[in-house]
Amino acid sequence: MSIRDFILVSMLLVPASALAGDPHSYANTDAVRVRAAALDLKVDFSDRRLTGNVRLDLDWKKPDQHSLVLDTRDLDIERVVAIDAAGKEKAARFRLDARDPIFGSALRIELPEAAPSVRIHYRTAPTASGLQWMTPEQTAGKKRSFMYSQSQAIHARSWVPLQDTPSVRFTYTAQIAAPKGYRVLMSADNDAAHPLNGAFRFAMKQPIPSYLLAIAVGDLAVRQTGPRTAVYAEASVVQSAAKEFEDTESMIEAAEKLYGPYRWERYDILVLPASFPFGGMENPRITFATPTVIAGDKSLVGLIAHELAHSWSGNLVTNANWQHMWLNEGFTTYVENRIVEAVYGKDEAVMQLVVDDGEVREEMAEMSDNAQLLVPDLNGVDPDEGLSGVPYNKGRWFLRFLELRYGREVFDPFLRGYFDHFAFQSIDTDQFLAYYEEHLAKPNPGKVSRAEIDAWLHKPGIPADAPVSRSPRFEAVDTARTEWLAGQRQADALGANRWVTYEWLHFLNGLPATVPVDQLQALDRAWKLTGTGNAEVAFRWYALTIRSGYVQARPAIAGFVERIGRRKLVLPLYEALAKTADGKAFARQVYAKAKPGYHPLTQGSVERVLAD
Repeated sequence: MSIRDFILVSMLLVPASALAGDPHSYANTDAVRVRAAALDLKVDFSDRRLTGNVRLDLDWKKPDQHSLVLDTRDLDIERVVAIDAAGKEKAARFRLDARDPIFGSALRIELPEAAPSVRIHYRTAPTASGLQWMTPEQTAGKKRSFMYSQSQAIHARSWVPLQDTPSVRFTYTAQIAAPKGYRVLMSADNDAAHPLNGAFRFAMKQPIPSYLLAIAVGDLAVRQTGPRTAVYAEASVVQSAAKEFEDTESMIEAAEKLYGPYRWERYDILVLPASFPFGGMENPRITFATPTVIAGDKSLVGLIAHELAHSWSGNLVTNANWQHMWLNEGFTTYVENRIVEAVYGKDEAVMQLVVDDGEVREEMAEMSDNAQLLVPDLNGVDPDEGLSGVPYNKGRWFLRFLELRYGREVFDPFLRGYFDHFAFQSIDTDQFLAYYEEHLAKPNPGKVSRAEIDAWLHKPGIPADAPVSRSPRFEAVDTARTEWLAGQRQADALGANRWVTYEWLHFLNGLPATVPVDQLQALDRAWKLTGTGNAEVAFRWYALTIRSGYVQARPAIAGFVERIGRRKLVLPLYEALAKTADGKAFARQVYAKAKPGYHPLTQGSVERVLAD
């Protein structure tokens, strides 16, 4: 998932829970682990539910223990049966614990013996946190309803009872019944030629963690973009999306040259409605992506490079729990930058580094020491709200530090070996460090001290000797900004007609917190920033106009947040508006219109900002 999709809203503390190894899961993984799942579900748009059953095949680590504990949230469990080695089913006793507001309810199943499988019959709640149900009016086509999942971080438990922890990997199959005319997609072996007959079957033969379990159902067209890539989207979007993402095969080839073969066979992209709360989600075989990255000039396709990079870091080698998330996101952000450099050139990659370095420094200035650590203490913290840009960009910065110290000729083979060694495993930071010590530090003594490693991993902030990235193109932007602010250059003389997205981001990020309204008016007249179709530029510009009192932008801001549900793009605007009584009143009016189209995750985040 992209850095731009984790906004540090608040650290939500929850009551102490009897959570085992993974602080965000009830599952008794020390005794038993799910090794395969078989879903049989019906999609019911009228009731906004998935109904059916899941069979879980079990690997008992302690056969003398006959209790299976699973994670659930707001599931209606109808019955549970144990399945013996001969396939015979027998009713099993079960109970649901009291509901925790963050972690849901432990499902405790008592078995007469260490049964090889169980089948759980259940249905989801209409308010399942991991599913969004959309009416036809909320889609681009306006003809059919739409439903999609978002399982990361701990939302898979809201639509499947399972061990909802990244430390457990399993294969799965699925039978999905949907209304005829709808296309069903999953993080599995999608078939672009599948008839829309209401009966879909899927298989994911590579073992994945629960947060990568994904489903989408809607009125979806498809365009092939390469020998192993395709784009799915609503009909009005699919052509522009396919054009925007036509370089995907080149990205895959660039990553393979660096880090070894792509092991998931296909890499498709599903462009979701604009309500999708994140930029992208790295569901294996099919990335779920926001339409806000379709800028028309490929200027935001770094997000696709990021989600593709997860095919090695995250999907292939996975953090054992969310306290070690830098192993997913730091590695992925590093690999993303290397893909961007290989496909779009060094200038683009360096500009990305400069912008991201500056933004993570600014973000950390407002954080607690614990939140600035690459391995923070997340006990009692909702992983959706307790995460930030630190695991992404501080993690990437650390890996770039290692790259520069050891040299690419040494570091690249090390990283490729790391992905091979831990392929299809879930690991923690200590396991990474043991591999690093054996395969990089020992063969290349004197390059990096243990104190330096400790400073990156276990100290707040960015180490003083961190490498500093510089872009010659940004130097010209800095000069233009300084002269414009001083009144020495007119807005229409900035030279921005040749700027790419990162140059605009650097320009806006470097402005003071507020700018005189007359200067903003001149800038807007010259460059038409209000109403821009570039979402990354738009939300930074709109935040500046709110802070500066440039109320002429308010109608465009209202349209922007009513149309888009991506948390990274809308939350900063609600937060800025909420700082004044007038702004908060305006924000509440806008949110009342926008709320029906927002994902439950976005709704919860915005409502916390606008609460009295």
